[in-house]
Amino acid sequence: MKHKSPVFSSALVTIREHPLLSAGLLFTIAGATILGILPPLVLETLINRLTEGRTFSTFLVFSYFFLLTAAGLFDASKESLITVFGQKITRGLRHEMCAKLSRLPAAYFQKYEPGVTASRFVNDVDTVEALFTSGIIGMAADLCKVISILAVIFVKSKGLGILMMLVTPLLYALTRLFQKRMLSAQLVNRAAVGRANNHVPETIKNIRMIRSFHKEAFMEKKYGSYIQQSYHAVEKANFYDAVYSPIVITISSVLIAVMMIFAAKGGAMQAFFGMSAGTAVAVIAYVGKVFEPLESIGMEIQNIQSAVAGVYRINEFLREEERKMPPEDIELPKLRNIQNSYSAHFGAPPGAGTNMPAAELDKVSFGYEREQEILHDVDLTVMPGENVTLIGRTGAGKSTIFKLLLGLYRPWSGRIRIFGMDADQIPDRQKRKLFGYVEQSFPVIPGTIADQITLKSPDISAEQIEKALKTAGLWESVNALEKGWDTPYKPGLFSQGQLQLLSIARAVAAEPAILLLDEITANLDSVTEKKVLAALQEASKRRTVISISHRLYQQAGGRRFRVDGKKGGWEGEDMLN
Repeated sequence: MKHKSPVFSSALVTIREHPLLSAGLLFTIAGATILGILPPLVLETLINRLTEGRTFSTFLVFSYFFLLTAAGLFDASKESLITVFGQKITRGLRHEMCAKLSRLPAAYFQKYEPGVTASRFVNDVDTVEALFTSGIIGMAADLCKVISILAVIFVKSKGLGILMMLVTPLLYALTRLFQKRMLSAQLVNRAAVGRANNHVPETIKNIRMIRSFHKEAFMEKKYGSYIQQSYHAVEKANFYDAVYSPIVITISSVLIAVMMIFAAKGGAMQAFFGMSAGTAVAVIAYVGKVFEPLESIGMEIQNIQSAVAGVYRINEFLREEERKMPPEDIELPKLRNIQNSYSAHFGAPPGAGTNMPAAELDKVSFGYEREQEILHDVDLTVMPGENVTLIGRTGAGKSTIFKLLLGLYRPWSGRIRIFGMDADQIPDRQKRKLFGYVEQSFPVIPGTIADQITLKSPDISAEQIEKALKTAGLWESVNALEKGWDTPYKPGLFSQGQLQLLSIARAVAAEPAILLLDEITANLDSVTEKKVLAALQEASKRRTVISISHRLYQQAGGRRFRVDGKKGGWEGEDMLN
């Protein structure tokens, strides 16, 4: 049993949300269909009057041109409404995809490169718009035209009507053959385009490493292979596109010629195909109108099949397995009293006055791939106010612990609790109240300096922004700018060390209970490192701190835990100062 297509489900939602637009589209399609068959009938009457020697009718002439104009206006209105309808569909589709993106597990972003996902949001959705604007709706309108014209042809010439009925199935079979061949080529092309789109930003991101290892030629060759795959696929699709239209035009001309030959013969053939001069002109016009939609389909097959390939890829994205989303209204136990607890016991031994651990790993085992376990039966308890440093070789699992604490992954076995609640069951909106995460690099978002700190969250007040900047030691630098924290952020505005301080301000802005520090002094000089460490000491007051930083441990003390990657376990050592 086939699953319902999410793309077409989104289209149905758009139809229900915009009833006037849908009704207007149906009205213009019906009007264009009816007005499209009237001008040849008027022309038939006009020519018959002339050949019979009757009086020339000015009214028929004006009627003919009026109907042509009206048909053109209805066609233009139809195309405009189809374009608007397609844009409504793509807007709804991108909105649904954005919502889906927030529900995907972290494993999805490990499996797929960023360029592949970006290609689905941009290129594939654009082709879906083409599917509706140049494909499905247009083809439905053309089908109505074909049926109405065939009905008129049967009335005017039964012989030609029969010929048309015999040829139409052959044309349909030919069209389906071309569609299947072109769909296969377009699927290859879309996949190649996605890989090429991902290759460019990945190359720019790692350009220093590429140059250091002299791999420019390798990266160029790899990118060239993606372009070649796309080129060969497009070349194959273009071949079928170029051949289809001439075939349709040739069949149309042959049908008209056969009709004329049989009509010129005497006897039964003449009776079967015979017609007046006006009828002959009208029928020729109708035959052309019948093949116009088929020819248009031939011209648009490439776009239609490209869109179908895009629909497949979007459906694949929308059917990705989602993470289990916790209810947004969950309140963590004693969350409101956490900061008060720290204030009451500040200066006392870590954890004094409360029995609930800030973070707890209980027999946790985990790995990104099933055949490669990274953590095995890990036990770790961090009480409120403690300062714990994770140490160990690269790849041992230190950053993995951070990802598990943030609830980005679920452990294979065991439990991870944050203030008594499973980490993966904490709502996303609550996490910033709990965690402040300082990374090695500073991810920038479009906006002002304040936006860099708040991440455009309305929950963070101006007072909290000021407090965060003062905590990070950036208040004077930012306040010296002409617009203060309302200054638009741009590259070069801050030094590398100031960006790290800005990252600290972002982490503490929401006044979180736990700070996670990931090797933040790894790429800093000694002078800048001293400023960053001083800011971190200020930010760590009245908070639980878990860090991956030997330098921070040396300065702040606390407890150290060493990761043994080979055993997949932990060897703990208390280093309380």
